[in-house]
Amino acid sequence: MSGHPKIELRNVVKSFGSNHVLRDVDLTVETGESVTVIGGSGSGKSVMLKCVLGLMEVDSGQIFVDGEDVCAMNAADRDRVRAKFGMLFQGGALFDSLPVWRNVTFALTRGRFRKAAEMRRTALDNLERVGLGEDVLDLRPSELSGGMQKRVALARAIAPRPEIIFFDEPTTGLDPIRTDVINRLITELVRDLGITALTITHDMGSVEKISDRVAMLYEGAIIWTGPVADLRHSGDVHVDQFVMGKADGPID
Repeated sequence: MSGHPKIELRNVVKSFGSNHVLRDVDLTVETGESVTVIGGSGSGKSVMLKCVLGLMEVDSGQIFVDGEDVCAMNAADRDRVRAKFGMLFQGGALFDSLPVWRNVTFALTRGRFRKAAEMRRTALDNLERVGLGEDVLDLRPSELSGGMQKRVALARAIAPRPEIIFFDEPTTGLDPIRTDVINRLITELVRDLGITALTITHDMGSVEKISDRVAMLYEGAIIWTGPVADLRHSGDVHVDQFVMGKADGPID
């Protein structure tokens, strides 16, 4: 469906009792664009992501993927839309009981054991895209460093060739060099595979490397959005305080 944004949130509201996490979120992500949502801990970034993924129901508002309102869909249609999604979880979330190659191809086989030779080739192709080789195919995730685990998780996320990948704090727990490797991989994968990316992070170094556009979530609403080049002169005191990492300012 051309002409529609890839993802669009309109007036999304989500509360847990008296805790109003998302008050009125509007956000648009165009096809092939890399958008990063920043905001402090507890600002609602993860809840927003879970609502887009369909893991949480919104209280009100609409979430569109390719112009289709996923909040109004039946289960079968939601599954059809979810097939467009890939996900890189904060902790990697690999299956330690499975070797690396089965982890990478898990979404393709739905966890069933079949076409082993073909799946190993597919796993290797995706591992090579993230700078790993066949020496890791038969290792368990626990035998890998944190940075390598993150790369395997990235290979798994791209293996089904999703149209959209969600990155949840993709560089958490990595040292500066491995962080830079992951940032570069994300940028290359989005460009080379034509994937649309929506990332949530508070790592400003990552934000400036991987984003086309940035949105700031504060007190349950998007208070600023703009090109990454404008981030350090946004004209918004909340954004300035967050980007510069200052203790003094309107954010507690």
